[in-house]
Amino acid sequence: MDKQTSEGPTPAEIATEAFHALRLPSHVTLTGLIAIVAARRRRRIEIEATNILNGTSVCGLWLSTDSREIVLHAVTDSVLHRQQFVLHELGHMILRHDELGVSSEYAAALFPNLDGEMVSRALARSSFVDDMEAAAETLADLLAGAIRESSQEPKSFEQVFG
Repeated sequence: MDKQTSEGPTPAEIATEAFHALRLPSHVTLTGLIAIVAARRRRRIEIEATNILNGTSVCGLWLSTDSREIVLHAVTDSVLHRQQFVLHELGHMILRHDELGVSSEYAAALFPNLDGEMVSRALARSSFVDDMEAAAETLADLLAGAIRESSQEPKSFEQVFG
């Protein structure tokens, strides 16, 4: 028996449940998924590549405000890497990880030029090894699979002709 089972659901179970709760259409694109999440969050989502993250251990960063969700990601030439960076941050949004965080005072001390509350929500997810990061990454993988499945041609004669 997995020791986490007795303590509650695993990150993979949390991600799987959240994925199924989305009830995605049979055909979904990254753009369509962003629209679905924006509607659920009742905020527009802005996505921007930034060189600030290049060369760091952080590939993407999500900042939530009262009116918008901002996803910053490292600059990359790879469409798949960009998609995974964005899907990971969407995973945090779907899982409502902005409702958990570190103190805004601590965040303000670390980043005095930025809003402490906004930074504290982002810093709550800074360690990839914790359960929230694992759940967001697992959800990102499930979302990537849904996008990939949506774009594939039928795989067999039976799928084409029934």
